[in-house]
Amino acid sequence: MEPQLLIFIGAILLVGVVAYFSHLQAKQRREAFQSLAAELGFNFYPQRDSSFARRYGFLEHMDDGHRRYAFNRMSGEIQGHAAHVFDYHYETYSQDSKGRRTTHHHYFSIFTLSLPQAFPELNIEREGFFSKIGQALGFDDIDFESREFSQRYRVKSADKKFAYDFCNAQMIDYLLRQQDLIIEVDSHTLALTFRGELAVAAIRPNLDRLLKIRSLMPRYLFN
Repeated sequence: MEPQLLIFIGAILLVGVVAYFSHLQAKQRREAFQSLAAELGFNFYPQRDSSFARRYGFLEHMDDGHRRYAFNRMSGEIQGHAAHVFDYHYETYSQDSKGRRTTHHHYFSIFTLSLPQAFPELNIEREGFFSKIGQALGFDDIDFESREFSQRYRVKSADKKFAYDFCNAQMIDYLLRQQDLIIEVDSHTLALTFRGELAVAAIRPNLDRLLKIRSLMPRYLFN
């Protein structure tokens, strides 16, 4: 058998093996999500959902790229708040000097919690994470009395008073003890965003963190 044919057959087999294990991993993740949703009393929607992605298109990254969709979505109510947890995908494209196009897939894990009233847009991120946030919006980075907090986090909002109210002393103390949170408030939504697909075992702890952040928002904001 010709060496070129052997290489071709080997390449086909390799693609098949990679596709099989990718399918198996996705199936296991989907089943783990479904089990967790049942434990939480949430509804589970495994299918790709472009309309749901458009519903939250005001959140950062949810209007980026092409072929945007949510999947593995858990939706329900927790501690009196409507909540969603879902995987999110979009893709971008690049082209080399020979005109060959490459597709780049981007994945996120997103948690949202409903708020009883609308608030100004606010983004809180660790320095170095998602630097596009705020730069595209043209907002200045807001500084706080806590130098450690200001050095560790970038806070962006057109409404500085709301940013100071949200980042109160208790919230700052809590966030200084966290390592990976990307927080966004926009209209009636409080959200956490994580780059990549979080392990399913990390879903419940991060849902608890989202509830903790909601509890640290001052009551007078809702009067």
